[in-house]
Amino acid sequence: MRRVGAARAVAGVSVLGVLAGGAVVVGAPALYFLTVYGCGEAEDRLAGALAAEKVLDSQPPGAEREESYRSCDDDDLFVTVGARYKAAESVAASAPAPGSVLSHYRRAASADGWQAAAVPGCFTKPVGGTTAYLSVEEPDGGRFHVEITAEHDEGEWC
Repeated sequence: MRRVGAARAVAGVSVLGVLAGGAVVVGAPALYFLTVYGCGEAEDRLAGALAAEKVLDSQPPGAEREESYRSCDDDDLFVTVGARYKAAESVAASAPAPGSVLSHYRRAASADGWQAAAVPGCFTKPVGGTTAYLSVEEPDGGRFHVEITAEHDEGEWC
């Protein structure tokens, strides 16, 4: 009878060892995912700094803001803030003409300290301890968007 009891004890210790090992293998990634993975306070601060840029408050004549937005990519930790516009219905005849939106934002960006990049419609500026990229989309069907993207790893967005 002692052998059976000893065998059960060894089996019990083995099962506990497997469970403990499994908890480490499964638990460590789960703990990382729950505590470190994704956007956090640093990205929230960066989003706030980007959203405070005056160029985002600039609106071309004949355009009406549809919405403002903020987002953060949990995998790559880049932050985007921006606004979507449409031609104002009451001034549809004076809606932004192709080229006028970019001209408007060239002036507004320059006045706010942004530098034109090599890519048309793209500007750069240090914001929140990193390089931010302002991109201006020309109207398509009377709609366009203006957004700023940045990440702490200094990725290029133009």
